[in-house]
Amino acid sequence: MRKVVKIALVLAVVLPFSSLVLAEDVEPEGGIVSAATHELNWVELPESGGIKYANVRGDIVGEGPYEAFVLFPAGKDNPFHYHSEAIPTVVIQGTFYAEIDGERTEYPAGSFYDVPGKKDHYSGCLPGMDCLLFQYQEDRFDLVPQPEE
Repeated sequence: MRKVVKIALVLAVVLPFSSLVLAEDVEPEGGIVSAATHELNWVELPESGGIKYANVRGDIVGEGPYEAFVLFPAGKDNPFHYHSEAIPTVVIQGTFYAEIDGERTEYPAGSFYDVPGKKDHYSGCLPGMDCLLFQYQEDRFDLVPQPEE
């Protein structure tokens, strides 16, 4: 019985620390990513009419995958276009819209949408409040203008 109590005490002391070791083993490569708003580096996209971005991982204007905040001025509309890769997006502030195949859908703050790659569409931010988005893609960002429908 004494042996069982000793083993139980050892396990009670060792097990909590073993979970710390296991958690460390499965931590994502590169560790925790933290992006406090006051630390974001906002850059205006050239010739975009005031659209700004702040990279969190990767580079929205570089090659490869990225994750970034994107800020659209209120009332800013994109031309008819598509993206080569799907573009999952979370709307954090404002109301963003996408018009696909003649159907317009508005996405208020808290919404998620995912436009498939090579899907022609219009998009933009409704007037009244700037739109803050969080976007990510498996490969680089692009916006390929298309002839008007």
